[in-house]
Amino acid sequence: MTKPLEFIKPKNKNAKEVNWKISERTRAIVSHYAEYCEYSEEEVVDEFLQRNLLKDDQFIEWIKSLRNNKRMLKAIGMEENE
Repeated sequence: MTKPLEFIKPKNKNAKEVNWKISERTRAIVSHYAEYCEYSEEEVVDEFLQRNLLKDDQFIEWIKSLRNNKRMLKAIGMEENE
């Protein structure tokens, strides 16, 4: 049985530069992982965070519990009625 095709998704065109510090160990992990999967370090961090942080049910419930959370829900790509 063949698997369905997986299409390439476009890169995020709304990328903005951030300035923060991470540990040397984390930097090394990201660097080596980027080399392994042939993505840039920025792409590794972006993909990992987008794929995983929204799976944290407590985080999502916290956002939903906030007053006036519509802007935040829109920013993370979630509709209020999900």
